[in-house]
Amino acid sequence: MSLNLPFDNTYDKLPDRLFARQEPAKVADPALVIYNRALAHELNLTGNASNAELAAIFAGNHVPKGASPISQAYAGHQFGNFVPSLGDGRAVLLGEVVDRNGARRDIQLKGSGRTPFSRGGDGRAWLGPVLREYVVSEAMHALGIPTTRALAAVTTGEDIIRQEGAVPGAVVTRVASSHLRVGTFQYFAARNDRDAVETLFDYAVSRHYPNASTPLEFLNAVIASQARLVANWMGVGFIHGVMNTDNTSISGETIDYGPCAFMDRYHPETVFSSIDQYGRYAYDRQREVIVWNMAQLASSLLILENDQDKAVTAFTAAVHAMPAILDSAWLNIFRSKLGMTRDHPNDLGLIKDLLATMTETSADFTNTFRWLSTGNENLKPAHTQAFDDWRQHWSKRIADEDQPEEQMLAANPAIIPRNHLIERMIKQAQHGDLDLLRQLTNALAQPYVSDPNFDSFTAPPEPHEEVKATFCGT
Repeated sequence: MSLNLPFDNTYDKLPDRLFARQEPAKVADPALVIYNRALAHELNLTGNASNAELAAIFAGNHVPKGASPISQAYAGHQFGNFVPSLGDGRAVLLGEVVDRNGARRDIQLKGSGRTPFSRGGDGRAWLGPVLREYVVSEAMHALGIPTTRALAAVTTGEDIIRQEGAVPGAVVTRVASSHLRVGTFQYFAARNDRDAVETLFDYAVSRHYPNASTPLEFLNAVIASQARLVANWMGVGFIHGVMNTDNTSISGETIDYGPCAFMDRYHPETVFSSIDQYGRYAYDRQREVIVWNMAQLASSLLILENDQDKAVTAFTAAVHAMPAILDSAWLNIFRSKLGMTRDHPNDLGLIKDLLATMTETSADFTNTFRWLSTGNENLKPAHTQAFDDWRQHWSKRIADEDQPEEQMLAANPAIIPRNHLIERMIKQAQHGDLDLLRQLTNALAQPYVSDPNFDSFTAPPEPHEEVKATFCGT
């Protein structure tokens, strides 16, 4: 094979009970759908592999030299219910590379067959969720929000059965700062395995938070990174859909793009996930849920402390401090979206008034903020007196700001991966038409740039195009 992946693996050197050694399953007829050459360059991948060779590697048919395939063990709270044994049920971590910036990155095949953690599942993925993860994760990266990345997507030449019927199988290659999750710590804490939790703690500190020397410092570091992450999600109208603890990354990256979606019409209670029947992971509840998830991490770390009473007090204080950290991050993001840099006591009320008006008028989230940034009347929400009154107050507020328009243009994307476009792209790709996939990846690579060539991608869906439910694909 003429693709060199310079593996430098570390997780596979940890105790065997943290993972299962697992080769990816071979598939019938792998074919390359899309390959992220810019990311490959960033990862120091070299060589002149053909599309067929790339397909063989990223489908799992050829395990590259230096790889050490494993599936990681973890547990998790799923919709609030603890499941003590989950793990990579359809993913294999090929290994780690050190990128051109000196950062260690995991390379993982998702949809690569059954593992010891599959729990009766088929271990496969189908083309729809694979392409959704590819497009949305790369869009999130372009928006400047911490995320896993997508290196490749391939079809397997085999159909798999889902609720949609027989659908084309596929594999996505995911790149992450690591795949350590809150649920990774929960898995071993639930088994009262102090040595394993200590090993994970030492590894996570070394890899992600080298300035943290105690479990409390580590907890505070993860809390800070997750507060920033969720505030950033909310700033672009993103709804993760399944914020289970097994889908919460220790590194502070967005991970596991299942039934995720970006809002069109703004409403704080918006839910897309077909399995979120009670709105646990609704847009505005993401702030509450991430605090709850950090409480579960804190509980798992208690096993490392000798003085339990003292640790419970300290950890509880850290978790209770998180809402204020998150609210501060959220306020700063929405200040930026409205061109406000200086602190003003009325800013929070001004922001909330705008969001309330947007809720009442079903205003498009992305286009409303872009309209305020550019003055483009094509993006203007439906006219109401409430909008006029609010805009007068806002204009007075930013009158003494320096270049607010420049700040707003950098904070308010012109384009997001809209759900109806993602669905259209998936349907076309199922029939071998990849044109929309290529157009979307190109358009979403520069989300803060207004490009007339991509104007059609900025329009909200027509009523018949609106996507009201998204699915995880398992």
